[in-house]
Amino acid sequence: MSAPALNPSAPRRALIVIDVQNEYFSGQMRISYPDPQSSLLQIGRAMDAAHQAGIPVFLIQHSAPETSPVFARGSATWALHDEVIQRPFDVLIEKAKASAFSGTTLDAQLQALQIDTLSIVGYMTHNCNASTIFEAAHRGYQVEILSDASGSLPYRNAAGVASAEEIHRVFQVVFHSNFASSCSTDQWLAALEQQVPLSRSNIYASHQDAISKPSASPDQP
Repeated sequence: MSAPALNPSAPRRALIVIDVQNEYFSGQMRISYPDPQSSLLQIGRAMDAAHQAGIPVFLIQHSAPETSPVFARGSATWALHDEVIQRPFDVLIEKAKASAFSGTTLDAQLQALQIDTLSIVGYMTHNCNASTIFEAAHRGYQVEILSDASGSLPYRNAAGVASAEEIHRVFQVVFHSNFASSCSTDQWLAALEQQVPLSRSNIYASHQDAISKPSASPDQP
């Protein structure tokens, strides 16, 4: 595997494909927002474009003990989905914690390739994606999250109830306020072709925009 051949001023990207495993499609943790078949399609588009552009593609696979009710190593639902494992990729990394950096060689391999920008796709938006994004940002990487190539599921616990749509949307807003550029796959593909970085907001601007437009719905700019 070699570093991507880009212009000197262009982002040196790697595509990080997180936990696109059967557990999220046919197991106990089925993604419900956005439609997982739609997000899977966008993940495939991103992988194909990255491969064609010479951008390293890292597949991340979450593993739990064989007795675990989810992601049990060796089980059918632990396996990577055919749509990703049958596509070209450069590195497969197994992890046991939420962040793709924790206890793995990911950072060392990225550093060896002089990667400065991570493009994140996969599952789940609010857990493994979020943990990886936060850690990547703290390690000094620029980060991009393809919002339509990721997804969430609903939660209910002692703290309250949140729908998959609510979790996914709120995390995108938080990411874009500080940690990562939240974009569509189409926007990412355009940036890839132009070899330019994607912009993001900041905490101050995000707050000021919120208080200056108090009646705006979440879907309004």
